[in-house]
Amino acid sequence: MSTVSTLQNVNGVSVLVCADEGAAVRAERDALDLIGDAGYQGAEWVVVPAARLDDAFFHLGSGVAGDIVQKFVQYRLGLVVLGDISRHTERSSALRDFVRECNRGRQTWFLTTLGELTERLAP
Repeated sequence: MSTVSTLQNVNGVSVLVCADEGAAVRAERDALDLIGDAGYQGAEWVVVPAARLDDAFFHLGSGVAGDIVQKFVQYRLGLVVLGDISRHTERSSALRDFVRECNRGRQTWFLTTLGELTERLAP
């Protein structure tokens, strides 16, 4: 998968920020491409614009979100889904609960702005 991404330093943490445009992240193999890119660049976190995620990611019954999140956990990389996902959470209480639980942890976050990431990664 060819993606345009930039490595940024956010409060001393290396973060690979994927561009809004680029191939959709549809499955585990796409996540592995991002993980490989992040590993090559020395990133600790990967920011993926919500618009780049296939709609199946937001339907928890599909298993796509679980597969992708699990790959990031296995490779010890943080994952940030960046952007407004309200159209998905309005339709699914299970997704709302998933997002809330993820945001309580230190592995996967659903954020609307890079500023929120800066705050979360503050020492």
